[in-house]
Amino acid sequence: MELRIALTGGIGSGKSFVCSLLRTKGIEVFDCDASAKRLMRTSEPLQQELRQVVGQTLYVEGRLQKQVLAKFLLTGEDNQARINSIIHPAVAQDFELSGCRWLESAIFFDSGFHRRVHIDKVICVTAPIETRILRVMKRDGITREKTLEWIECQLPQEEVLRQSDYEIVNDGIENVSKQIDELLTTLTKL
Repeated sequence: MELRIALTGGIGSGKSFVCSLLRTKGIEVFDCDASAKRLMRTSEPLQQELRQVVGQTLYVEGRLQKQVLAKFLLTGEDNQARINSIIHPAVAQDFELSGCRWLESAIFFDSGFHRRVHIDKVICVTAPIETRILRVMKRDGITREKTLEWIECQLPQEEVLRQSDYEIVNDGIENVSKQIDELLTTLTKL
């Protein structure tokens, strides 16, 4: 039986870079964030559920109104949980149907996704906080303050690492490809 692996880590840790290296080694990685965005654009049942919670103005001519969703999410503490209770099961089902053995999710533990799908091993991608801040600021063109807000919305890196089985250090110094090769060798022995 092939193992099912989750790759996680906070914003700016370099999960996308690790996933790109895995793909060069022939490993397809299911992107939970991309799945959620696609489903919100294309799944009529999901759109209908979201409209019932947020309101009919969430979609105009079939297009998601991101500002309407953002306002809804910011106006009540339980609103994010309500949205997640619609989107996360749909993404979990999408993963199950994908045939992928690997998935990538920044909020794997935060979202409770680890309870929605069967995963054998979890890999946490880590990087020093300052490295993460600089990566996100450069990637998204946002301020340090905004970047810190995003980082603080997620579980602390130490907590994610504690709940994971393996670590890949992506600090710009350690050889990430070598770490992946060593990890893949370990996983094939399980």
